[in-house]
Amino acid sequence: MQTDIDPRSLIGRKAFDSRGDKIGTVDEVYLDDATGEPEWAALRTGIFSRDAFVPLEPSRLDETGLRVPFARDLIKGAPDFGVGRHLSPQQELQLYRHYGLDTPLPHEAPAPPDRDFGRIAGAGD
Repeated sequence: MQTDIDPRSLIGRKAFDSRGDKIGTVDEVYLDDATGEPEWAALRTGIFSRDAFVPLEPSRLDETGLRVPFARDLIKGAPDFGVGRHLSPQQELQLYRHYGLDTPLPHEAPAPPDRDFGRIAGAGD
């Protein structure tokens, strides 16, 4: 998804499934803990329904709303973790698996600085 979008601008936008049918409205946006980039959206799927989490990648935003490239049944069958709370790494993993997406690689620590791991034979004994 476009990473230059203010996540707050997604709130209240209509969301559409892979067939173009309206599936709900963006209720909340969840940011990646490490990067601060928008990663998940919680969609309110109806007046008496719960929120369903959808990945913002590979979804796209256009002038009509959020286009989620998954079928309605898959979206409505997503694990329910409730909204307004932090998603744990285990919950995110469940969501990635539910949607059949590759799990993101853990953010790697920066490489250690180059070090001298020995001496040249015969130098400065």
